[in-house]
Amino acid sequence: MTRLTRARRGLHAAAVTVAALGLVAAAALPAGASPAPTDPPTATPTPTATATATASATATPTPTATPTSTATASSKATASPKADVPTPIPAPSSTGDAWAQKPYMGWSSYSMQVYSGNGKWITADQLIAQSDAMHAKLQKAGYDHINVDAGWSDGVDGNGRPVPSATLYPQGLQKVIDHVHANGQKFGVYLIPGIGPDVYNKAYPIANAPGCTTHDIVKQPLQQADYWKIGYRIDFSNPCAQKYVDSIADQLAAWGVNFVKFDSVTPGSGISDGSVDARDDVAAWSSALKKHQIWFEISWALDINYADYWKQYANGWRVEWDVECYCGSEALTQWENINRLFPRAADWWRHAGPGGWNDFDSLDVGNGKMDGLTPDERRTATTLWAISAAPMYTGNDLTNLDQFGVDLLTNPEVVAVDQAGVPARPVSTTSKQQVWYALNADGSYTVALFNLGRSEADVTAKWSDIGLKGAATVRDLWARKNLGSAAKGFTATDVPIHGVRLLKVTPGKGSALTVNDDALGMKYGGDWTRNGGAEVAATSQPLTVNVTDTGTPAPSTSTGPTRTTSVNDTDPAIVYSGQWGYSNGRNFGDYQDDVHYAEHPGSDSFSYTFTGTGISYLTELDSSEGDADVYIDGQFVKTVSANIPTASHTAQQTVFSTNDLPNGQHTLRVVMKSGQFMLIDRLDVIQQNLIDPSSVSYDTKAPATASFGVLRDPDEFTGITANGKALAKGTDYTVSGSTVTLTTAYLATLPVGATTLNVGFRGDYLDDVHSTKTAGASVSYAFTGTGVDWLGATAPDQGVVDVYLDGKLVKRVDTHSDTRRTQQTLFSATGLRDGKHTFMAVKESGDVMRTDAVRYTVR
Repeated sequence: MTRLTRARRGLHAAAVTVAALGLVAAAALPAGASPAPTDPPTATPTPTATATATASATATPTPTATPTSTATASSKATASPKADVPTPIPAPSSTGDAWAQKPYMGWSSYSMQVYSGNGKWITADQLIAQSDAMHAKLQKAGYDHINVDAGWSDGVDGNGRPVPSATLYPQGLQKVIDHVHANGQKFGVYLIPGIGPDVYNKAYPIANAPGCTTHDIVKQPLQQADYWKIGYRIDFSNPCAQKYVDSIADQLAAWGVNFVKFDSVTPGSGISDGSVDARDDVAAWSSALKKHQIWFEISWALDINYADYWKQYANGWRVEWDVECYCGSEALTQWENINRLFPRAADWWRHAGPGGWNDFDSLDVGNGKMDGLTPDERRTATTLWAISAAPMYTGNDLTNLDQFGVDLLTNPEVVAVDQAGVPARPVSTTSKQQVWYALNADGSYTVALFNLGRSEADVTAKWSDIGLKGAATVRDLWARKNLGSAAKGFTATDVPIHGVRLLKVTPGKGSALTVNDDALGMKYGGDWTRNGGAEVAATSQPLTVNVTDTGTPAPSTSTGPTRTTSVNDTDPAIVYSGQWGYSNGRNFGDYQDDVHYAEHPGSDSFSYTFTGTGISYLTELDSSEGDADVYIDGQFVKTVSANIPTASHTAQQTVFSTNDLPNGQHTLRVVMKSGQFMLIDRLDVIQQNLIDPSSVSYDTKAPATASFGVLRDPDEFTGITANGKALAKGTDYTVSGSTVTLTTAYLATLPVGATTLNVGFRGDYLDDVHSTKTAGASVSYAFTGTGVDWLGATAPDQGVVDVYLDGKLVKRVDTHSDTRRTQQTLFSATGLRDGKHTFMAVKESGDVMRTDAVRYTVR
């Protein structure tokens, strides 16, 4: 049993449980790579003048000895729509609930309930004291929520609705709520799905619903409603069920409640196998609370496969397990619980925006030593919350904040980053030194440079990695100091262990900004899908050069349609979340004689993003192993087991394998579910071959060139590297059509034996696209500048696209080509009046339309 589990069970045993909805008044319940893009190729444009700009549709280049692209400037270009031009489908105008346009800021009681070991910590006096402290110290910075977690109620009224604890609130909870409101703050409470056994058995009449009782609305046969098996699942096919939820929401609104945290939501909350499903509860509560404009936050560790569902019904969703360390009065949290949020932020960032936000749990950085974090870790946590546009609510004792904590929580420039509501994305998560960035509405970038390693390190942000071409001015947001101009990037030197630098980067005159298809500002009308097999990822394939000195070169090795690449557990692209250990030299036959291991079910996991058509997870079989939940691209696939009672360290065994994925980028995630240990030894990735042969030969006594063919469009070939250093085209190798030849001058520099080179291929910008099959579907982007380019793919399944500028049809672009080509400049307009403009592309013909990026130039 883990410390986390012991803490929950121990506190739960001391909890006061009420029957309504299965609500528990317990403090114990949980609050629940791509390579840097290169400039895309362009062909000679066919210019057409407009009143304010020069717009052109550019064709793809014609590589030697390959089919010629048909993506030429269309002869049908026109300045006004014709009868056969489809009417553009506009992007939805709704931006979510008006009360959730920005992440909320405030305070939650749960961390202090855990820290104190007392589920009854949330007395009237405590809540009033926290409200007053917030009003005095944090409220001017935007903090205005006082949210009470599990434990506020201890019974039900005659209609089965929860009532506040008379012990905790002897003068009534209403007095506390009124005090909070008088301080200019909002008040929140805690609920969970389902209905308690006592409320079910007593068949209370439901308020304002004649003929309906609480006994009638329970699903039969009785089913589990929550993680802790407290309540029964509600049958929402019965209209009385919605009326029951409405009656409670109406009661909360009458009290003045402004916020509801809805915990133990499934799929998620440790259960994603479909055995417990609270989605009907979420929809019902959303409907009931929306009428009163009450913020609806769901928790915890929500299954990302249902992200669109959570976004439809909630204003926020917890993406991970609890931030608390469950270490008694030793600390509120610990670094491991902050560190494991980075991969979750990388998974979830694109799902947040006005109306709904990714919730990272309490930001416990205000009490000093009590936080359980070093000063640098406290700043790093605050930065992660801010750049992710996560709700900034602290779980600290607000009556005991230290000055450093107050400064962290109230820095106006950092708070502004959070409230701008633009979640940051990582350049890559394969290193301990990570760069995260967000393109803001004003055209500036927020850039965070994290050092997640165990020693001081320099961290460099390259402007090309964030989509910026040109010089920019840099400001340090924590120091609130301008740092001058930087031409191509910025290096933060000696960033402390678990430290960070937070920057505002403002592009200079003439700079170009590339905006990816999944950026928050991209607007889509019609039915669009991100990736789904429509994308092509940047990738590379090893080429082995066998050098001999016998006078007889070794034969080349031909390849088949696919190859298998083994990835060791130490590969930096494997992202470990939670608390993992490393062991080598076990002498059990492990791959490369090492493994990583986990011991914390529910909170320990690993993920790996790969390009290919399949993947296998290999580990050991042993009596100490247990079950693990496997996800592909955020979707739960199955639960696998490595537990064999009679086995003892049986190494390199496949416990999960899939080989029928669409060729493209995918993410495997494995979450420890049970057992004493979960191990990872290696992953085997199935990928399509890109070159043939996969090995070539050179003999020093019979020198000759060595050639191989590329199996993708030669235009996608980006070059060859050796140990990270690029070979020189024309000197070290030559290209003719689809044949690449290594020169004898280069081959003569290689030592006898096998040398591995990497053959690179371009992919879609940031390895993703949006695609649609709907005629009239549109993609649009508003920008301020003097020029714009539309970047996308050409392919055999694509056709004509209509391009609009500021609502006027200016081009019809043929995006068809005989082969799939990435990062093509499909449309370009220059000389625009400096100001606000809107680009829009609309599908006219072809099976599919793809969009990749928009690049605009600032004056």
